[in-house]
Amino acid sequence: MNNSFIELYSDTKTRPSAGMLAAMTAAETGDEQAGEDPTTNRLCGMVAELLGKEAAVFLPSGTMCNQIALAVHCRSGDEIIADETAHIINFEVGGAASIAGAMIRPAPGAHGIFSAEQVANAIRPDVRHMPKSRLVSVEQTSNLGGGTVWPLETLGQVSTVAKDAGLLVHMDGARLMNAVVASGVAAADYAALTDTLWIDLSKGLGCPIGGVLAGSKAFIEEAWFWKQRLGGSMRQSGVIAAAGIYALDHNVDRLAEDHENARVLAEVLHGVDGVSVPLETVQTNIVIVDVSNIGKSAPEISAELLAKGVRMGALDKQRLRAVTHLDVSREGVERAGEIFAEVCAG
Repeated sequence: MNNSFIELYSDTKTRPSAGMLAAMTAAETGDEQAGEDPTTNRLCGMVAELLGKEAAVFLPSGTMCNQIALAVHCRSGDEIIADETAHIINFEVGGAASIAGAMIRPAPGAHGIFSAEQVANAIRPDVRHMPKSRLVSVEQTSNLGGGTVWPLETLGQVSTVAKDAGLLVHMDGARLMNAVVASGVAAADYAALTDTLWIDLSKGLGCPIGGVLAGSKAFIEEAWFWKQRLGGSMRQSGVIAAAGIYALDHNVDRLAEDHENARVLAEVLHGVDGVSVPLETVQTNIVIVDVSNIGKSAPEISAELLAKGVRMGALDKQRLRAVTHLDVSREGVERAGEIFAEVCAG
C-alpha cells in the first residue's frame, strides 16, 4: 500500500517504528525456554509489576494467552461465562471446546459489558446433571461492543459475585491499556479484580507480535506446560520482547491520540445521511458504523472504500468497523470521513 492509503481495518495493522526496530536490533538475547533470555525476562517482569501480579509469561499471540488461561482454569466439561460478543466465542476457532474441553455460556450484555445480576443468573446450581460453572471471562475493552470500557465498579460487582460462588475471573486484556488511558484507572486496579489477565502488544501498542499473560506464580508455572504443549515456547525471543518493552515505555500515553481520532471519525460518519454510529460507545479507538439505511450493504461499501484507498472491515451486511491506531493521523481520519461520505452519496 502507498503512503496515502488509510488503514482502518484494525490496530493489528500497525508497523514497528524506527525506534522500536532499533530496540529490537539491539536486544540482548538467550534461550527463552531455559529462562535465559534477559530481554524476555525483563518484559515479563515489567508486565507483572504493571498488573500487580506475581508472574507473567510472554506468548506469541493474544489468542494463545486466552486459550492457555482457559485450559489452566478449566477441566473438561466445565462452563465459562462470557458476553455473547466475546472474542473467545466469536474469533478463537472454538478453542475453548477443542483445547480446554470447556463450554461457554453467553451473557447478553450491553455493548459487551454484562452485569453482576446476569452473572448470578448464569451460574449453574451444584447438581450433577449440569456443567460446572468455573470461570467468568471479561473483555477489556469490548471489541464488538465498540471499544467500550468496563467500569471499575461494574467489574468489581461481577468479580464479587463470581468469587462468592467459587468461580475464577479472567480478563481478555487485548486493549486493556486503551481502557487505562481512557478511564484514568490504573491497570493494576483492574487486575486486582481478576485472577488472570493479559495485555496485547500487537494492537495499539504497535508491536509486530506478542502478548503477556499474568497471574500467580502457580498459574504461570502451569501456563508454561501449555505454552510448551501448544508450540508457543521460543528461543531467542528477546528480539521481539524488546519491541514490547519499547512499546510500554513509549506508546501507552499516545493511545489518547487514537481515541481522539476515533471520536472525530465517529462524529463525521454519524453526520452522513443514513449512517448511524452509537456515539456513546466510542470511548476508545473503535467505531462501529451502521449503514442499514444507505441502500448498499456493508461489504459493498467496504469494497468501494478500498478502491478509493480506505480500508474498513464489514462486520456483517449492515455494519462496518473502523479502528484508529498510531499509523493513522488526524488528517488521515478526516480524509477517510470525506471518502466515506462520497461512497455513501454515490
